[in-house]
Amino acid sequence: MGRDSSSQDNIETYEGSFAAETGKAATDKYGHALVQYDPALERRLRLKIDLYIVPTVALLYLFCFIDRANIGNAKIAGMDKDLGMEGYDYNSVISVFYISYIIFEIPSNLLCKWMGPGWFLPLITLLFGIVSVCTAFVHTLPQMAGVRFLLGIFEAGMMPGIAYYLSRWYRRAELAFRLSLYMVMAPLAGAFGGLLASAILTLDGFGSVHTWRMIFAIEGIITIGLALIGFITLTDRPESARWLTPEEKTMAIARVKSERVGTTVVLDKMDRHKLSRGIFCPITLSTSFVFLLNNITVQGLAFFAPTIVRTIYPNSRVVVQQLYTVPPYAVGAFFVVLFPLISWRIDRRQIFFILSAPMVMVGYAMFLGTENPSARYGATFLIASSTFCMGPLSNAQVSANVVSDTARSAGIGTNVMFGNIGGLISSWSFLPWDAPNYPIGNGLNLATASTILVVSTLTLFWMKKDNKRREALDIDAELEGLTQEQIEELDWKHPAFHWRP
Repeated sequence: MGRDSSSQDNIETYEGSFAAETGKAATDKYGHALVQYDPALERRLRLKIDLYIVPTVALLYLFCFIDRANIGNAKIAGMDKDLGMEGYDYNSVISVFYISYIIFEIPSNLLCKWMGPGWFLPLITLLFGIVSVCTAFVHTLPQMAGVRFLLGIFEAGMMPGIAYYLSRWYRRAELAFRLSLYMVMAPLAGAFGGLLASAILTLDGFGSVHTWRMIFAIEGIITIGLALIGFITLTDRPESARWLTPEEKTMAIARVKSERVGTTVVLDKMDRHKLSRGIFCPITLSTSFVFLLNNITVQGLAFFAPTIVRTIYPNSRVVVQQLYTVPPYAVGAFFVVLFPLISWRIDRRQIFFILSAPMVMVGYAMFLGTENPSARYGATFLIASSTFCMGPLSNAQVSANVVSDTARSAGIGTNVMFGNIGGLISSWSFLPWDAPNYPIGNGLNLATASTILVVSTLTLFWMKKDNKRREALDIDAELEGLTQEQIEELDWKHPAFHWRP
């Protein structure tokens, strides 16, 4: 091909440029990458992307989760009494949020692809920030249900949208750790949200609002400010990044493309075939079911941790009860980053699904087996340390096991949609008449963790078995007579594709 053999850097730049071109594949038909890079150059590029991309999306997601879960802090600060909540009213209000959240999950992620994440993510942040401020002025249960329904619409695109956005920038092995750097904001939101709510409640008032209303007003205003910053700082894709040099843009495109067997473009056009490949991929469906079960625990902990703490420490002041919710989340945040970091180094995700379940099982067994306050509080640490890591790992696993950008967008949307069905279930897992020990809620979470262990283990064995079947295929014979367009539509059905456990 006329390469200059005097410089390895020249070879890599030339190959990367070739692979970055639209219409040029970055792998051969057997799935082998056609490009190689200087590891030092790639490390510098990856660090640059980390510093420009991750901090903004992490802050947006932090306040997305705070604006969703602060209703738990508001409840023990008097919201339930002021709105006349009785019986299942609190559960119903939480459920309304999840109904809209689930309905708009996949459409939101497809809209994110169509509009571009650089505009879509700040826009929905602005909208749910406005809704959070409006929540401070509700006076009836129907009004609260209405704003929570709107909140679900606007927050639906945030978690899958960021996961899809980062998949435009990172390789398969790198993605789980980068997802963890923003999803760690979920447990941190529990910790920081508790601290922030405690600080806000020490104020006499904020404008015309007082007590629990200040939580929604102040946190909503902060969210709006972050959204305006996001409009300036977020970049859609490597090609449009003003902070990358032309050579860095070439490498950023080609290195992602080099893992997508049979494709000639990174950002493809949406079509029915690729959407169905993303939604109905066996690993998407298995992982989504696991994430559904996991989210029963995650969202239940977010919404009911303050209530659980109040049953354990009933004589403590409200501010002290809020502070008791912080340490378990802080421990959980540590493991949210640790497990995906190890996952990045070994390029494995499924094994962590399996390893996360036993600790959750032990935690809920402790809730069921003892009424000792210290033991039950300790159980929350075990649960938080194991359950939050599934967010980044599950989205990374879905992303790793499809090929096209459209399939990735649809697959991640499906995973998060299933996860939030788990959130809807969680809103009815801790019922008022089940207090103070909540045997139904705790028993349900013990069952879901046990099911995760079984399903994840069976999926791992299936992936290995099917990979052996694929290795025996005659790739030339399988692809014979197919056009390039038909080959790209195969996605994970491409004979050279292998499941990535």
